[in-house]
Amino acid sequence: MSASNDRYESAVARYFEAWNAGEPDARAKAVAAAWAVDGGYTDPLAEVRGHEQLAAVIAAANAQFPGFAFRLAGSVDGHHDIARFRWELVHEADGSAPVAGFDVITLDDEDRIRSVHGFLDRVPAP
Repeated sequence: MSASNDRYESAVARYFEAWNAGEPDARAKAVAAAWAVDGGYTDPLAEVRGHEQLAAVIAAANAQFPGFAFRLAGSVDGHHDIARFRWELVHEADGSAPVAGFDVITLDDEDRIRSVHGFLDRVPAP
C-alpha cells in the first residue's frame, strides 16, 4: 500500500462506518464524516443526495437486513479523486453474505465522498 492509497482506504473505511452505524445519531455523524454536504449515492435501488437522504437509505438497508454488516471484499484501488472496491453484506452470526456489490466513489478536496456509483453483483431472491 502506498501513502497515496491511504486517502482512498480511509475514505472507504469511513463509508463502511456510516453503512454499519446502527443508532440514528451515530449514523448522522458517520454520514457527515464520510460524505461532502451535497454528496450523493446512486445504485440500482436508490438515488439520493445530501446527508439526510443518505442516512435514510442506510437506515432502510439496516432495517431490511438486521444482524448484517457491510464489509470490504478485497482491496481498494484508487487514482486521482476516484476509487473502486468490492463489498459484501455479511451476516454477523453465520458469516453468510447474500448481498455483494462493487462501488466507485469520487472524493472532494477534503477526502469526503462527492459521489458513489454502486452496482449489485449478488442479491437474494425475493
